Amino acid sequence: MIGQTDLAGSFTLHGTSMTVNRMGYGAMQLAGRDGNKLVWGPPRDIDAAIAVLRESVASGVNHIDTADFYGPHVTNQIIRKALSPYPDDLVIVTKVSVRRGEDGSWIAAFSREELTAAMHNNLRNLGLDVLDVVNLRSMLSIHEPAEGSIEAPLTILAELQQKGLVRHIGLSNVTPAQIAEARRIAPIVCVQNHYNLAHRTDDALIADLARDGIAYVPFFPLGGFTPLQSGALSEVAARLGATPMQVALAWLLQRSPNILVIPGTSSVEHLRENLEAARLQIPPELVSDLDTIG
Repeated sequence: MIGQTDLAGSFTLHGTSMTVNRMGYGAMQLAGRDGNKLVWGPPRDIDAAIAVLRESVASGVNHIDTADFYGPHVTNQIIRKALSPYPDDLVIVTKVSVRRGEDGSWIAAFSREELTAAMHNNLRNLGLDVLDVVNLRSMLSIHEPAEGSIEAPLTILAELQQKGLVRHIGLSNVTPAQIAEARRIAPIVCVQNHYNLAHRTDDALIADLARDGIAYVPFFPLGGFTPLQSGALSEVAARLGATPMQVALAWLLQRSPNILVIPGTSSVEHLRENLEAARLQIPPELVSDLDTIG
């Protein structure tokens, strides 16, 4: 196990007392796979999944990203088994507005009944009385934001916040217009969108959020189900004596101080590799080489 480190510095979520290390952990890969059903059912080795979570926290990770529709219910139940009672500084961020079909499909779930049920499922499976942060995930498009009002579901989420079920609200898979719409309804502490070295649509948005002190949390930081591959990335990694994935994570951490990274893995060895990326410094001339990828 690596020693505890500040993991690339820390960030305090806007308007909160929650300060997290910028290198976090995404729990999606803790769920299993059943044929073509991705993120479905239990993992092959639950003890290994528990070991990954415990080593994450022991190594300084205090920001875990999850969702009760991973599995469904699987990742949250593993998190509870591995880490409850939770450390005082641990921030667990979850997502709502999605349910899973029996065929493994991802289905929009924006009604009051569905959002309320999702909130209670997260509370029950994580073993919490109140959720730290809940992201409303837009399902107007699966992996890329699409314009359209999110006022109705965000208003419901704000009402659930007023009832004490969640402390703070974030957004996922959203456009700048949707963020502006949401901020007129409730304070927003974080935005989680698809972003990495090769997918940089949100460059301007990241800068805008940084000016307002709002965290930006890229999903698929390493390419998701299709890992990043680039000759330029491999060349920079070789020059730095690092792996390409470590360079991709380090680039994100250097990209902007409001970026929080949440790489996921079900392997302790891979976890250690990811955490080491927080110590990697990329010289400006090599950052320029990496910028050509996007």
